[in-house]
Amino acid sequence: MAIYHLHVKVIGRKAGSSAVASAAYRSASRMRDERIDRVQDFSAKRGVVHSKVLLPQNAPEAWSDRERLWNDVEAFEVRKDAQLAREVEFAIPREMSKAQGIELARDFAQAEFVDQGMIADLNVHWDQAEDGTPKPHAHVMLTMRQIEVNGDENGFGRKVREWNATQMVERWRERWAELANERLAELDIDARIDHRSLEAQGIGLEPQSQIGAPVQRIETRRVETRRVKGEGIEAAATVADRAEMHRQIARDNGQRIIADPSLALDAITHQQSTFTRREMARFAHRHSDGIDQFNAVTRAIGNGPDLVELGRDRRGEDRFTTRDMIEAEQRLHRAAENMAGAERHEVDDRYTVAALAHAEQRGLLLSDEQADALAHITDGRDLGIVVGHAGTGKSAMLGVARGMGGIGL
Repeated sequence: MAIYHLHVKVIGRKAGSSAVASAAYRSASRMRDERIDRVQDFSAKRGVVHSKVLLPQNAPEAWSDRERLWNDVEAFEVRKDAQLAREVEFAIPREMSKAQGIELARDFAQAEFVDQGMIADLNVHWDQAEDGTPKPHAHVMLTMRQIEVNGDENGFGRKVREWNATQMVERWRERWAELANERLAELDIDARIDHRSLEAQGIGLEPQSQIGAPVQRIETRRVETRRVKGEGIEAAATVADRAEMHRQIARDNGQRIIADPSLALDAITHQQSTFTRREMARFAHRHSDGIDQFNAVTRAIGNGPDLVELGRDRRGEDRFTTRDMIEAEQRLHRAAENMAGAERHEVDDRYTVAALAHAEQRGLLLSDEQADALAHITDGRDLGIVVGHAGTGKSAMLGVARGMGGIGL
């Protein structure tokens, strides 16, 4: 199932961080940190499938070199507690291919960061989860200063405080969900993500925080805090506390699901209309603690009175949905039939001709298939459906249709 995750943090010297080291790690590369005269070598790291510095207008081309960019940031920021970069990390829907995920991440970074004046150092990681499923995500390191035009040599200017605003982070969270869902729909992938809290979605489960790799390593290896000296004891204790809190939330959610399996089914169908046994098991694993509770949660979901078996899909896997989803589908079907039988929105031919001419002036010439599709959706019926693979020009055709509104509709 697609998972929503978008986290924003600041990389700064106050926390002992280096922009060069951070960029080298996220890109799995070897870079020299000129400020401290040290080589940061993470070239042995695996899982980085795309790495690119995206430059806004007026940015020096030299900054497309990652090492040059972040060394210049380090040199420009002179304070001991300087904020060096902002990082936005987000999960890419695992249902996408690598090429589709990379394109989505680039489009999001371009629209929300680069077009707003930030330099975006984008790295897409395609890791594997413990169960062997893909765990794709992206790291975007962002500059915090505007590009200043100064004669022949452009450089860093003032810090843009608006980029620090809470409203900006909320915009990024919402826009990532919108863009990802639009792309999933275009690709005909039955999965959706939601940036809202579980409570806002009407799901009666407690949210679980990401415990991260350091916690997982301590939990799996059972590192003893007494082996860590000084500040490390406090750090290890904090990590262990977070892990225990994570398990307690999982246990509590497991008990809720055992008592009312519809909580799990509602949560699953918020993201996709149908699902497999494997996806039910993955959900149960996330919302349970230990094998006994996992088995109990799995049984509860599988025996839920609202669960409906649909049969096997093309891959031979049993697929399920819920009674609520079937009822919603039936309501949509009835509404579609009623709309298809009504004819109240026919478009005058002269508007169609004008819209096509306007599109051609902008360099957009519709193919015969696109022209037929345009005629189909403007022929007067309240409902017109166009089906086509990604990249076949549906969006371009619909752009011409929307343009009719500006011409005279």
